[in-house]
Amino acid sequence: MALKSEEIEKKVILFKLLLREGDESVQEALEALADTKMATLDELKKLYKELQDDGYITKDGTLTVTGNVEAQKAKKEFTLES
Repeated sequence: MALKSEEIEKKVILFKLLLREGDESVQEALEALADTKMATLDELKKLYKELQDDGYITKDGTLTVTGNVEAQKAKKEFTLES
């Protein structure tokens, strides 16, 4: 099953929010992802807004219970086992 690029990018956003450092803001987290050239900052902001609208992220930028579950799934998916 092939995932669309947008679906992968949404998983990466959730994963990044899960792993955010202490006082790292949402803006800083999105800028860090944009620095990887995965997507532009504008594209990431659009996907972030969609994740908020879909109930994965609260207005203050924290993960909801559903968002946390999906972020944990992404963590397992993106983590290499040794």
